[in-house]
Amino acid sequence: MTASNQSPADPANAESNRAPSKPNHLAGEKSPYLIQHVRNPVDWYPWGEEAFAKARKENKPILLSIGYSTCHWCHVMERESFENKEIAELLSKNFVAIKVDREERPDVDKVYMTAYEAMYDEGGGWPLNMFLTPDLKPFAGGTYFPPEDKHGRPGFKRVLNGLVKTWNEKGPEVVKSANDIHASMSRTLLEAEVEKGAMGIKDLDLAAATLIKEADMKNGGWGQGPKFPQVSHLRFLLRQWQRTGNEDALKVVVLTCEKMMEGGIHDQLSGGFHRYAVDGVWLVPHFEKMLYDQAQLLDLYLDVWLVTGDRRFRKVAKDLSDYVLREMQDAQGGFYCAQDAQSEGKEGKFACWTMAQMKGVLEADELKLAVRWFGVTEKGNFLDHSDPAPLPNQNVLYVADPKWKLTASESKTLESAINKMKSARLERKPAATDDKILADWNGMMIQSLARAGRVLAEPRYLEAASKAHAFVKSKLWDGKTLYHRWRDGERDSTQQASSYLQMIAGSLSLYQTTLKPEYLEFAVVLAEGARKLFYDEKDGGFYIGTKRDDLVLRLKDDFDAAVPTASSVGAMQFLALAEITGRKDFREVVTKTLASNAQNMQQSPHTLAWMLCVADSDLGKHARLVIAGDENKEDFLTSRYRIYSPRLIVMGNTGAVDDFSRGLKEIEGKSAAYYCEGQTCQPPVGDPAALTKLLAPRR
Repeated sequence: MTASNQSPADPANAESNRAPSKPNHLAGEKSPYLIQHVRNPVDWYPWGEEAFAKARKENKPILLSIGYSTCHWCHVMERESFENKEIAELLSKNFVAIKVDREERPDVDKVYMTAYEAMYDEGGGWPLNMFLTPDLKPFAGGTYFPPEDKHGRPGFKRVLNGLVKTWNEKGPEVVKSANDIHASMSRTLLEAEVEKGAMGIKDLDLAAATLIKEADMKNGGWGQGPKFPQVSHLRFLLRQWQRTGNEDALKVVVLTCEKMMEGGIHDQLSGGFHRYAVDGVWLVPHFEKMLYDQAQLLDLYLDVWLVTGDRRFRKVAKDLSDYVLREMQDAQGGFYCAQDAQSEGKEGKFACWTMAQMKGVLEADELKLAVRWFGVTEKGNFLDHSDPAPLPNQNVLYVADPKWKLTASESKTLESAINKMKSARLERKPAATDDKILADWNGMMIQSLARAGRVLAEPRYLEAASKAHAFVKSKLWDGKTLYHRWRDGERDSTQQASSYLQMIAGSLSLYQTTLKPEYLEFAVVLAEGARKLFYDEKDGGFYIGTKRDDLVLRLKDDFDAAVPTASSVGAMQFLALAEITGRKDFREVVTKTLASNAQNMQQSPHTLAWMLCVADSDLGKHARLVIAGDENKEDFLTSRYRIYSPRLIVMGNTGAVDDFSRGLKEIEGKSAAYYCEGQTCQPPVGDPAALTKLLAPRR
C-alpha cells in the first residue's frame, strides 16, 4: 500500500534558486518555528509593533504566515517559496512579511483562522497565509500555496502579483472590503445574542447515538481519512457506556484504541503516537509527535486499561509515558512541545525502515519474524509525494497480523529484534525537537502523568509530573501572572486562557493523586486569575486571550479539536473546584458555560465532545471521596485509582476545601475515607481494600 499526502509539491523549484540569506528580523526570537525562517531571503518580521508601524508608514499590505515548527506543509512551503529568491524579492518589495508561531500565539491564530474559514467557507490548516491591511484586518488568504499553479492550487507567485496589482490600483476598495469583513465577523461572533439552553440526560444519549452511528466500525475512529485520534469523542463514549451500559459505545472505544495502537500512527519501537494518519486505516502517519496528543492518549489508554483489564492497553500507556520522560522532558522538568516529522529534510526518515536496513541489523530468525510482524516489504508502504526526491522503499512499521499469537520463543525473538532496531535507530540523525515549553501543554501532560503514576503503580511518573509542575511555577509564574511560553532561559509576555486552565487541570490532578493542599491552593489562585482575565461574565465561556491592541477580534473557540476548547477545559476544572471548595462563584462559571453551549452540543455533538463530558459530570451524581488523615492515605489513593470512575472527585479534609469536608475526621487516629454525594456521606471506611469494593462500578 502506498499513501500520498494531500498536496503534491512542485519539483521545479531548483536548488540554484534557493540560497540562505543573512539573518532577517526574526533573529533573536525564541520560537523554533521562527528560528527556522531566520535565514530565509524573505525579510520576515515577528508579530509586533515594529512590523505594524512599517506597514502603516509605507502603506503596504501585510503577509501574515502562521505555522509551527513540526508542520509538514510549512516545511514544504518554506522549501518551495520562502527560500526562493524571486518570491522573496516580490514579498520584501511589496509586503510586510510577518511570521507567527501558532503555538506561541493561539489568540492571533484563532482570529485569522476564523477569518479564513468565514471568507472561504472551508476548513483551514497550516501554513495559514493571510493578507492584511496595515491595521491588521484580513482581505484575502489561503493555506499552502505551491510556487506555481499546480494540482488545482493557485501558484504563490501568481497570487502575490495579483494582490500587488489590486492593492496598487484599488487600495481604498481593498481596505473597505477588509473593514466590511471585520464588521461582519464582529456582528456574527461578538454582537449576536447567545441563546441559552439546558442539557439533559436524553441529550447525552442522543449525542452518543450520533457518534456511534457515524463511527467507522471496521477501522475505528471517524471518517475515511485522514484520521485523527479524537480522544474527547472516545472518552465521552466511555463515560456513556459506564452510565448506561451501552455496549456499542464501548465497542467503538475499544476498537479504535486497538486499531490506533496496531497502526503506523503508533511508534511501534519507542512508544508514543504520531499526529494523525493520512489514510483511513491508521497506517501512514504524518510523523510529528505532539505533546498534547501524548497527554490525551495517555489518559484514554489508562481509561481503557481500567475498564477492560487488557494488558495491551496498559503496555501502550506505559510505553507512551516512558517515551515522554525519555525524549520530551527537559532536565529541569518541563516538557517540550513536539518532535518533527522530518529528519535530514525527509519526512519519516528517522521512523521508517527499508528491508535492506533491517537485514543489516537483524539475525536471520529475527529478520523473518520482525518482517512478518511489522508488515515490511521490499517495495515499502510509504512514499512522500510532497518531496521532489522522495526516499524509496520506506516501510512504516505496524502490527500486520493482530490475531497472530506469538509463542514464548517467538516473543523472545521479537523482543530481541526490537531492541536491536531501537539501538540502530539511535544511530540515525533524529528528528528535531521543538524544545519550547508551554504552560498549557505542560498542564495537560502533568494531569495525565500524575494519574498514570497511580493507575500504573509507577511512582516515577507522579514524580515527573510534580517536577514539571515545579518548573512551570518557577519559570512562568511570577506570583500574580502565568505566562505562556518558556525557552532558552526566557519567558514570553503573553497570557493565554489555555495556560491558566490546563495548569489548573494539572494542579488538580496532582492534588487528587497526592492530597497535598498546595496544589489545590495554586489551582484556586489560577482559577481566580482566569476568571478575571478571560471569562465572559455575560454569557459564560472563556476567551482565548486577554484584551490586546494587536487583536482585531477577541474570540472564544467553539470546537474541541486537537485539544479541547478553553471553555470546555475551564468548565470541567471549575466544576471540580466547585465540588472541592464549595464556592458558588466557581459553580456559576460552569452553569453559564454549559448553558451558552447547550445548543451546539445538542445540534453538533461532534464539535464539543469534551464539553459533553462536562455535562455528563454535571448531570451525574456529584460524588466526592474525602480522605481524612495521612497515616495510610497512600493505600486509599491506590485503591481509588484501581477503578474507572471519571466523575469521582478525590480530596482531603485540609486546606481550601469546603467546610463540610473539613469536618470529616480520622477514626481513632487512622485515616478514613468518606464517600459523599452532596452533603450526605456513607459510613467511613478504614480499610483500603473495602474502599475498592465500595467504589466498584454500579449502574
